[in-house]
Amino acid sequence: MKPLAQENSHNHLPISMITGFLGSGKTTLLNQLLHQPEMQHTLVIVNEFGEIGIDHLLIKATTEEMMLLEGGCVCCSVRTDLVTTLEEAFHKRERQEIEFKQILVETTGLADPAPILRTLIDDPFITAHYRLETLVTTVDALYGEQQLDEYDESVKQAALAHHLILTKIDLVDVATLQALKQRLYRFNPTATLHEVNFKQDTLNAAKLFKTTHYNSQTEQLDIARWLNAETYIQHQQETHDDPDHAHDKHQPHRHDRYIKTFCIEHNEPLHWLTLERWIQQLTRLRGKDLLRVKGIAYTYETDLPVIIQGVQHVFQPPSTLDAWPSEARRSQIVFITRNIEKTVVERLLHTLIKSKTPIDVCQAALILIGQEHIQ
Repeated sequence: MKPLAQENSHNHLPISMITGFLGSGKTTLLNQLLHQPEMQHTLVIVNEFGEIGIDHLLIKATTEEMMLLEGGCVCCSVRTDLVTTLEEAFHKRERQEIEFKQILVETTGLADPAPILRTLIDDPFITAHYRLETLVTTVDALYGEQQLDEYDESVKQAALAHHLILTKIDLVDVATLQALKQRLYRFNPTATLHEVNFKQDTLNAAKLFKTTHYNSQTEQLDIARWLNAETYIQHQQETHDDPDHAHDKHQPHRHDRYIKTFCIEHNEPLHWLTLERWIQQLTRLRGKDLLRVKGIAYTYETDLPVIIQGVQHVFQPPSTLDAWPSEARRSQIVFITRNIEKTVVERLLHTLIKSKTPIDVCQAALILIGQEHIQ
């Protein structure tokens, strides 16, 4: 095993994302945020200027693609791709042409957030200078149930969010809103829910984007806050005992019934080679269904906790923290998947722990190949 780098992304520029299905109020939310003083020193990356109507906020256009808004917020449109836009923005900041301390990316309504997240952890330049902070998703209270039924992108947007903004709540009754909230909770138990009527409510940007995953004193990743493993473990028990969860299996039209969220725990140290093989098999055979993986690993090769995180086929190079978050040392890895059951992931790991030959590794792969899944 190569020496591991120390986790140091607290020095990197935070990137947050706003996503949400068509008509869910994403643009309205962005317009509200652009007026707030908390957005000072924020670079906002949008798809097209025309969609958000910023003319009344415009101070000057620094280039064709970049505009300075009142309040100190910089707004720019995506160039050829997000990576190019982020690279150019970083170099402009280095040359002191623009000033920003954080970035907010607005996605299209039909965007699948997983490939975007994958880009943010895969590109060498991006990982050297930026870090993913917060994902905010707007959900239409009136049409949310229908969109979750019909569109896989809508489900992924909600499943990966740190904050879920329920909009148009004035257009639905209490029972409809409660049913939607319960449905969202089933596949995203850790998201913070906000109920808003944009006609009279304003969401504070600080509540959405100032909840850093880093400890300000130690400048270390706050594992309890970042991983939130206990919530996933509690949720596993709740869904196991919930009769409505079983009822979902008889509604094949629901895209969200395929979303599985769980935490794998292992109390004994693991060989790094075992972990590598585990991740390799998962990504090789079911990579597109790994919407998000994050956690800490307890290994024989180091006394320090090893950070693991990935999206679909791409995993960041592992790094270590300075110390364990508590006296208890154990691996805790959270999975958000599309139709990969916890039992399958656990069986694969335990098979690889016991494996002694390449044939054993092939046998482990059959666990994934043999599991029924949708295309």
